[in-house]
Amino acid sequence: MATQKAAAMPMTRRQAGAALISASAMLAAGMPSARAADPVSLKFWVAWDPALPDSKIAQAKIAQYEAAHPGVTIELQNMSFEAMHDKLVTAIAGGQGPDVSWGLAEWLGEFDRMGALADLTDAVAGWPDKAAIYPNVWTGLTVRGRIKAVPHYLGIRALLSHQALLAKAGIAAPPKSWAELLDQAAAIHTKTGKYAFAVANDAVRAPQEFFMLLVQNDAPLAEPVAAGLYRNNWDRDPAQLRRGSEVMALYRDLLARGAIAPSSTSWGWEEEDNNFALGQYAMVMNGSWMHLHEAQYPDSMRDVEITPPPGLRNRRTYFEINPFYVYKASAHLQQATDFAHFLITRDYQAAARPADSPRTDVVGTGKWGTSFSALAATGVPFPPVALGQITRDMQDAIGRVLLRHEEPQAVAARFGRAVNHALRQSGELASG
Repeated sequence: MATQKAAAMPMTRRQAGAALISASAMLAAGMPSARAADPVSLKFWVAWDPALPDSKIAQAKIAQYEAAHPGVTIELQNMSFEAMHDKLVTAIAGGQGPDVSWGLAEWLGEFDRMGALADLTDAVAGWPDKAAIYPNVWTGLTVRGRIKAVPHYLGIRALLSHQALLAKAGIAAPPKSWAELLDQAAAIHTKTGKYAFAVANDAVRAPQEFFMLLVQNDAPLAEPVAAGLYRNNWDRDPAQLRRGSEVMALYRDLLARGAIAPSSTSWGWEEEDNNFALGQYAMVMNGSWMHLHEAQYPDSMRDVEITPPPGLRNRRTYFEINPFYVYKASAHLQQATDFAHFLITRDYQAAARPADSPRTDVVGTGKWGTSFSALAATGVPFPPVALGQITRDMQDAIGRVLLRHEEPQAVAARFGRAVNHALRQSGELASG
């Protein structure tokens, strides 16, 4: 984990900001100069990959924000998503949390139930940028009628394929179903020496991939029963249990039929992304942030094609609404809210999130923009429940199949019970 002050650059952030933005540019970007009555330092926790260029772009924009707001300093603390959740929970409980942070949509229900999140409803209502955000994004960040987060980026998932590897294996087009992908696996490995696919079985990516497969196979994770109450019904509906078992069986078959490398069964998102970017396997379910890897590895990423995900009973995908969280306990809540507003302005989003912005007026061009935006209507977000324990149960289920080689139906039944146990603990389980 790396800690860095926002001013830790070759020149101070205020000097850099003054060089980067003039007074007229401040006004054009919606950032009128305003000096704080007293110096304010906002702690902003982020999860940048230091090897990718987006962090440098975002830091330059934050420098501009500081230049436009004398007296306000943004303190950056960078860490992995895996470390961030537990660190946030501990810091919030101890009254030492940040003012604003990155986060995952999976944490929304949990943090709301902890009473940690600022109610942004009234502030957002007055923002001119509200109308530029896709309406279903605000819906996805709303809990019991109140907006509890600001959108950061959209993580719509598609199938990315290395066309050179498919062509070498004699495959004319990416698969349209998971059965077709399994059938292609042997030819890809025999003719290229590479594996066909990869999945995550560690930390944040694994539950997202698992959830998409459940959605595709009509096996609901948790169904709404009453206001704020949910239930997993696999124990009551044999058809749902069967469909959940089929998802577990797909993980088993990906390994058993040689579609994924045995050594990859404990990969996290970094291994999944980096190995695909380097052309070490043929296909992956991933998001438009991979355009950053194309800039980093232009030779090995040049042949990537983007298509809708292969399907089970349908071809729906996971719709990740990645948020910025503003914390109610902030000693500078107004300034923290103002900074969160800046993070969704067109100026910031066009620079820092050009391919996956939640704004309707920031749409990437070429395959990294249009290929993903075309899938938005087929995306499904997680249900708005406390997902902390449930996502751990999802990882456990994947591990039981891939690492312990347990039977899919037994794993599915165990998982359904675990979901309801987690919902009971969080006070969200529907009775009866």
